[in-house]
Amino acid sequence: MSRLSQIWKVKDLRNRIIIVALLLVATRILAHIPIPGIQLANLKNLLNNNQLLGLFDVFSGGGLRNFSVVMLGIGPYITASIIIQLLTVIIPKLGELSKEGGEAGRMKINQYMRYLSVPLTAIQGYGTIILLSRTSNTNIAASFTPFQWFVTLLSITAGTMILLWLGEIISEYKIGNGISLIIFAGIVARIPTAVQQAYLSLTSSGSVLDPQNLITALSYIALALVVIGGVVLITEAQRNIPVSYAKRIRGNKMYGGVNTHLPLRVNQAGVIPIIFAISILLFPGLIANFFSHAKTAIIANAATAINTFFQNQTNQGIIYFTLVVAFTYFYTAIVFNPEEISENIQKQGGFIPGLRPGRQTAEFLYKVLNRITLVGALFLGLIAVLPNVVQAFTHSQSLTLGGTSLLIVVSVVIEVMKQVQSQMVMRDYEDF
Repeated sequence: MSRLSQIWKVKDLRNRIIIVALLLVATRILAHIPIPGIQLANLKNLLNNNQLLGLFDVFSGGGLRNFSVVMLGIGPYITASIIIQLLTVIIPKLGELSKEGGEAGRMKINQYMRYLSVPLTAIQGYGTIILLSRTSNTNIAASFTPFQWFVTLLSITAGTMILLWLGEIISEYKIGNGISLIIFAGIVARIPTAVQQAYLSLTSSGSVLDPQNLITALSYIALALVVIGGVVLITEAQRNIPVSYAKRIRGNKMYGGVNTHLPLRVNQAGVIPIIFAISILLFPGLIANFFSHAKTAIIANAATAINTFFQNQTNQGIIYFTLVVAFTYFYTAIVFNPEEISENIQKQGGFIPGLRPGRQTAEFLYKVLNRITLVGALFLGLIAVLPNVVQAFTHSQSLTLGGTSLLIVVSVVIEVMKQVQSQMVMRDYEDF
């Protein structure tokens, strides 16, 4: 509490926190502005019963549940960022711009991401409406004319761009990453509803104080605390590789002679593999829904079989877990290049004790990275399928534990605490 009071006494920091909070309130208001002409029948039940669509709703900040103008959240921007990062590996010029362009290069890459987000929002908006319409057996947009489709997709695109703009403004105040805070606000806003649903689920068979219901509630709380502890542990866990820099004499001055370390995080990829896996898992169902009413019997039967296969929670969970583990390795390989790191260490006159600079160092980094990434990948996979596991034991749609939501919340809280702490330290130095 004393630390919070110190933060609140710093006028500039207090004003930043208040402005960021007001901007997050604005994002929550946008999440409740509905798209006109959309029928919401059976939509909430569909999101409650389908784990993947429920996760999609989490990343949209609850906008999908309300069929609001921000129903896609910042999902298209995340997809665009993944595509651009993949292209930086494939296209040499784009890779050079990202690595050697400095601040101007990063701004150009971010600009490309924003441009790509516009068509992706329109495409994902159309696909999501069609998917929900056919999955829920509800003609959400059956009577839409081409002009109504244009207005709807324009509203969704505008809503996503406004949300992205607000996220960039929030990031400028240096209280946390704007995109992460928007998702965080959407998750926190769902807590009262989740608690109410859990309470109603427990009281449906009697009093909350009944021994069976009490044990269920306490077990659920204990599991939540264990998951939160695990998220904090894995999020903060890192392997420190010792690095030494040789002494160099230039003129009358001596440089180097420093022993430091290279931190390798256990979870290098964050929640990106989960987002990527959700997109891939939703894709077959979306395609199958388009062909489920085909005139050719073989195509229609194949589409129905694919739909049935992916709607099975067990099959869905196994594929989901496998994709998350695979994409964790894939994304880590993109964002962390041992050969490049080894080359940079060698250029700066550094070396890992006991290893030769260059190829031997790169091979050692590959070996260490593969080992610690396995732990991070399995952890992300378990977090992703945790709701399915909890539902299998509780047999309740209300008593579910969103591991992905906890991962995002804990990660954002840690990031905000670090940024606020760094600003407090900076002000202490200025006062000194």
